[in-house]
Amino acid sequence: MSNPENLRYSKEHEWLSAAEDGVSTVGITAHAADALGDVVFVQLPEVGDQVTADDTCGELESTKSVSDLYSPVTGEITEINEDVVNDPSLVNSAPFEGGWLFRVRLEGEPAGLLTADEYAAFASGS
Repeated sequence: MSNPENLRYSKEHEWLSAAEDGVSTVGITAHAADALGDVVFVQLPEVGDQVTADDTCGELESTKSVSDLYSPVTGEITEINEDVVNDPSLVNSAPFEGGWLFRVRLEGEPAGLLTADEYAAFASGS
């Protein structure tokens, strides 16, 4: 699965949509979902929580391991994806669509994020 060009990516394997009215959507990349294996449990921040770029804000549990979820940006959580909480397999089956994790109202401009091509090179170890 290719990385959508309209998103930005973190080195912790999260993606971020362009802000609409100051709010961006966050999820994990297909590369991360594949590496995790079948996701069976998702712990997300709560609406109203403050998150900080590069800090942990949740957890993803798969049949292989438990992994920390990092926020790629600083801001306030405005929405979580209840569908993915109820059906964690969406993280694997639709990481860039129905498997998004949360929405965050940005504080300042996101920094240090990669383009789709830069992320592909990073994820492949190039």
